Amino acid sequence: MTDAPRRRRQSPAVYRRRRLAAGLLALLVIGLVVWLVAAPPWRVAPTAAPTSSPSSPAPSTSSTATAASPTSSAAPTATPTPSVPSGPVECTAGSITVEALSNKAEYAQGENPQLSIRLTNTSANPCTMNVGTSAQSFTVTSGTDVWWRSTDCQSEPSDMEVTLAAGQVVTSSSPLTWDRTRSSVSTCDGERPYAPGGGATYHLSVSIGGIPSAGTASFVLQ
Repeated sequence: MTDAPRRRRQSPAVYRRRRLAAGLLALLVIGLVVWLVAAPPWRVAPTAAPTSSPSSPAPSTSSTATAASPTSSAAPTATPTPSVPSGPVECTAGSITVEALSNKAEYAQGENPQLSIRLTNTSANPCTMNVGTSAQSFTVTSGTDVWWRSTDCQSEPSDMEVTLAAGQVVTSSSPLTWDRTRSSVSTCDGERPYAPGGGATYHLSVSIGGIPSAGTASFVLQ
């Protein structure tokens, strides 16, 4: 009886390749187990956020602000600070009352009327205005007939800027004399007719700085 054939002994290189293959297979098995635990195939993947349709434009800044929560408030806007005048402002018709004055209600024959202006600052603030003769105007009428204007033959008009305090009342310091004649720019140096007397009534109206008197002052000439 013959001896059984002996198994051929493998070389060390073959053993090393076998151990390497076994090690790689073990790593693959471990990796597969870890993946199955961390990300099982039955877990539903999160739905991706919808992207905007090309036909739908992105909201503008104004539409976004409109859709804001009711509790949100718009940024406060700066409120301009009103400027305060550094001094008295110019008097206006709304702040000044102008009155026509005569020193008498009746004048005897040959007596000339003395005419004046009274100003009252009816506002709560001081104001300035020109009260010189260049800004004054006196007119005497009888009915619809204009007898005399102070500006027809005015000579050397002057300016005088004054400040009227709130509530202040001022009157012409020097009354203007009417010589009882009819005025016109063409008869300043010539003879002029006299206004009738005998109880005729005349009315004085004035203005200063373009602000007219509220009414007239009436007087009688004898």
